[in-house]
Amino acid sequence: MSETEYVVLLDDFGNEIGTAPKASVHGTDTQLHLAFSCHVVNSRGEVLVTRRALHKTTWPGVWTNSFCGHPGPAEPVLSAVHRRAEFEVGLTVRDLELALPLFRYRAVDASGIVEHEICPVYVARTDDDPQPNPDEVAEYRWVDPLDLAASLEATPWAFSPWLVLQAQQLHLFESPPVVRRAS
Repeated sequence: MSETEYVVLLDDFGNEIGTAPKASVHGTDTQLHLAFSCHVVNSRGEVLVTRRALHKTTWPGVWTNSFCGHPGPAEPVLSAVHRRAEFEVGLTVRDLELALPLFRYRAVDASGIVEHEICPVYVARTDDDPQPNPDEVAEYRWVDPLDLAASLEATPWAFSPWLVLQAQQLHLFESPPVVRRAS
C-alpha cells in the first residue's frame, strides 16, 4: 500500500480535473485543489485553535483553526473531516455543520509557498480533550470565539490567512444580535 497522499485537482469552476501527490502540489505555483477546514466547539462554547507544527511546509508555527485537510480521490469530504480530526488532533467530532460551502482562497506565505484551495468550512462539536499529533500541531487552546475574533482583527499576521478570512464570514465569531426593547 502506498504512503503517498493525493489531492483532488480542480478547474476554476470547482470541477475535478485529476489528482496529484500532495507533496507535489504545494509550491510557488500551486494548482487549485480541494481541501476543507473545521472549527471544533465544546459544550462551553469555546472554539479549539491550534498552532501549526514548526516544520510544516506552509505557515509553520502560526495559529489556525482546529484542523484542515484534503479529501483523497473519491473520498467523501465528511469522511476526510472525521479522518483528519482523529489524525491531527486526536478527536472524535460530531454534529458537523457545513458553514461555508463555497469558501475559496489563495494565499502566499513568507517562503513563497502558495495555498490555492476550494475549501468548504465545517463547524463540529466535541467534549473530548485533544490529543494532538506533534507532526501537525505544536500546541492548542480552547478560546472564546469573540476573544479570538478580536485577536484576529488586532494581529492578523499571527494567524493563518484562511482562519482570518473564514472568521470574517462565520457566525461563530459574531456577537449575538442586540435585542432592543421598546420603552
